[in-house]
Amino acid sequence: MTTNWRELFPTKLTFIIFLLYMSLFIGQGIFVTASQESNNSYSYNTVTVVLLTEVFKLIVSSCLYCRENSLASLVRDVRKDRSVLVAYMVPAFLYCLYNNLAFVNLATFDPTTYYLLLQLRVVVTGILFQIIFKKYLSQRQWMSLILLTLGCMLKQVDLGSFYNDTNDDSEAAAIQADRTNGTLSLGKGLDKNMTGFDFSISAVFILAQTICSCLAGVYNEYLLKDKGADVNIFVQNVFMYLDSIVCNAAILLIRGELLDAFSAHNMQSIMRFSVIIIIVNNAAIGIVTSFFLKYMNSILKTFASALELLFTAVLCYFLFAIPIYLNTALAIAVVSYAIYLYTQSPVINLGKVRPPASLSEATSNQKAKDREDREHRRQLLDEQGDTDLEMDMV
Repeated sequence: MTTNWRELFPTKLTFIIFLLYMSLFIGQGIFVTASQESNNSYSYNTVTVVLLTEVFKLIVSSCLYCRENSLASLVRDVRKDRSVLVAYMVPAFLYCLYNNLAFVNLATFDPTTYYLLLQLRVVVTGILFQIIFKKYLSQRQWMSLILLTLGCMLKQVDLGSFYNDTNDDSEAAAIQADRTNGTLSLGKGLDKNMTGFDFSISAVFILAQTICSCLAGVYNEYLLKDKGADVNIFVQNVFMYLDSIVCNAAILLIRGELLDAFSAHNMQSIMRFSVIIIIVNNAAIGIVTSFFLKYMNSILKTFASALELLFTAVLCYFLFAIPIYLNTALAIAVVSYAIYLYTQSPVINLGKVRPPASLSEATSNQKAKDREDREHRRQLLDEQGDTDLEMDMV
């Protein structure tokens, strides 16, 4: 078996996008954990942070579009493709829930456990991918997805239940011993759930975030490659972020915090480096994700997320003294093999989009398309003028 790198990454730009996406998501879990208080709570309003992130994304996407176009052109494109703007309300709402649940779940789980549990979305993503794009996965592709899910389940297996060993190195045994001795909180993250599901409200929240991730990712890919394939990617991002701002503002309104969220006290708690870097990092994630889904696919996106586990576990060990137990090591090993198996026969779903070889090519392609759109509109206006002239002559 050989790894089909050309199919996995059609161009160098797609490989760069893959690495960038993975790096930014690794940073997300670490930055959010680092911003927590000693009791794992937040000293700032997390919904406000998500809302400000969407505002920042909107500003960046608008500026990137206006590098080659005018603001009037942006407004005109938004009006012209308002049906796509409405369609983006679905993934915007799902991503709104996903981003807010990320803060809730990272206050409950350590980053490595959090990312492992999120990999439960893999099989669900595969099913949704087949339904929406009508592209059926091969046996090898399904095998890699199932192995990825099993790797995540290993995280919560109590190895001590299979044998009696006083030197049991499983997380469940280690955490139980710490609880007995009253020494569970030895560092940031050690007083969190590190064994996976415990059939509590935490499990409900992580399942909800998983479902939101699956639905939003696949539907967003559909909009980028099918329904909105002819729309400038930065305009599509503007659609997403406008709708996301509305959704997050609605959450603040429902909670009765819309005005207080932007008070001097709350804004002061946000204007710290540890929080600002979360806003900037999440904004970058949103923009890179749009390129990822447009030029690759949501199946590869789930594998990128799984690959983050190895780096997250190692970084958390050095940054927060969160140990790497045998459960975690086995889970990472299985997930890594699943990723290797997937590279033998990756999913290809370009839709109506051809991946550019470089960022300059992507920009030039978009310029050519914009010129075609302007020429088409000019022809329509000319034809309309000719028709009006003929009617006047009659």
